[in-house]
Amino acid sequence: MKAAIYSRKSKFTGKGESTQNQIEICKEYLCTHFDIQEYFIYEDEGFSGGNTARPEFQKMMRDATAKKFDILICYRLDRISRNISDFSDLIEVIGDKNINFVSVREQFDTTTPMGRAMMYIASVFAQLERETIAERVKDNMHQLARSGRWLGGTYPTGFRSEPIIYIDANMKEKKMYQLIPIEEELSTVKLIYDKYIELQSLSKVETYCLQNNIKTPQGNDYQKNTLKMILTNPVYAIADDHVYNFFSARNADICNNKKEFNGKNGLTAYNKRVLKNNRLQKVNDFSDWTVAIGKHKGIISGKDWAEVQRTFARNKKDAPRRGTSAAALLSGLMRCSCGSFMRVHYGQMKPNSNERYHYYGCNLRDLSRGSKCNTKRLSGDKTESMVIDYLKHVITTSIFKQIQEAKKKHKNMDQRNKSIKDQIDKNNKSIDNLIKSLANNEDSLAATYIMNELEKLAKENKELGSKINTSSDMELFSLEILEQSCVEFNKKIDSADFNEKRRLIQTIVDKIVWDGDNLDIRLLSL
Repeated sequence: MKAAIYSRKSKFTGKGESTQNQIEICKEYLCTHFDIQEYFIYEDEGFSGGNTARPEFQKMMRDATAKKFDILICYRLDRISRNISDFSDLIEVIGDKNINFVSVREQFDTTTPMGRAMMYIASVFAQLERETIAERVKDNMHQLARSGRWLGGTYPTGFRSEPIIYIDANMKEKKMYQLIPIEEELSTVKLIYDKYIELQSLSKVETYCLQNNIKTPQGNDYQKNTLKMILTNPVYAIADDHVYNFFSARNADICNNKKEFNGKNGLTAYNKRVLKNNRLQKVNDFSDWTVAIGKHKGIISGKDWAEVQRTFARNKKDAPRRGTSAAALLSGLMRCSCGSFMRVHYGQMKPNSNERYHYYGCNLRDLSRGSKCNTKRLSGDKTESMVIDYLKHVITTSIFKQIQEAKKKHKNMDQRNKSIKDQIDKNNKSIDNLIKSLANNEDSLAATYIMNELEKLAKENKELGSKINTSSDMELFSLEILEQSCVEFNKKIDSADFNEKRRLIQTIVDKIVWDGDNLDIRLLSL
């Protein structure tokens, strides 16, 4: 009988239930309950259990599909996954291959119906616990937001955060954070608001900043998304009647009564947007916001701040919409050598077609009216045809060969890793035997010899462990994905529709850089 042992730890540390400890516990359990002839060890250290994007886990699933083992064992259920859907998928896969599953800590064994039922129940409660904790944290943050305090995160332009110690109602010392103004940065914020009210356009404000060399506190050029974050952030708004009426009319959760809007303090707002993995998913409606009077001073009158928000709403409503036929294959991949991305521009209609001619032009050149960059535009159709022809050629003549050479290198690396692990296992057996001899030997001379041998073997294992290449499986997995993408590209690119062509190109190309004379097509790394 063959067994697979899976271990996982979220961080690279030497504390607590290390992956090696998990493996040893699983081995002891297997020796007691099963007759195991061979072990397969899968270790993921530094990976979350929130998803299954883990190299050793993926390798284990491939081996399970190939029926390389009869039992899958882990120390605890959450080592496999903290997600019910992923856990159910695993059980379904190993169930189809008649592979039994054992969790040592929870004492679950899928060889029995009760074991399977209890395992699913435990995974459900594990996810419920996580979701309950997340909801509790969210509720606590919501209550703190109602007090007007700064809840942390990236400071808004023009402010820094400073801790303040205070005594609560129970005479206990507490800490809270308050926004402290940075006057020079706030002067720039005021200018941005003034210019938006004057120009009524985010693009025009961006151009104004570029032409006048107005930089962010980090020394970068202002871009539209950064400007919009400043112009929509209520932290700058003065808490007055205008801003109260604005939020009240939009059914926001206002934490203070109208009398407290004193025309001095700024505002804080909670639940403005939805983030996932620190990425913006969506901006919430004003009705979802929790707005409170902050501890800092506001700098933009409520009337002006409200007018800026109304202008944004009008511009969004009046923005022209382009049909999908006007899209370009390489949008999002094209970069100018100055570092800016290349925007798509549209010209006249093509003869006998509902599509327009399109071009790629440097965004920085357009916004700065040529003062920051003067790289010339590219014809869209010609560039896209050239890129596709180049990819077809380089895949056939070069990439496949490089992939095979890289896979051969990784195969040799895997064999070397296996040889090292075999030697470590051999040393561990010797260490076990020496420890038993030490326990049964009272001779001080023999004991000294045994201790020296133990120290020698432990040092050798440490050196061997440092030579194991832990990134090999992930790199090999990436190579296999790239190889599949190249095969699919050559097979489908000529007959694919627009969306499929765009997808095929993006599976191979990292970015394309244009310097005004030449294209540098950079592929995803081998």
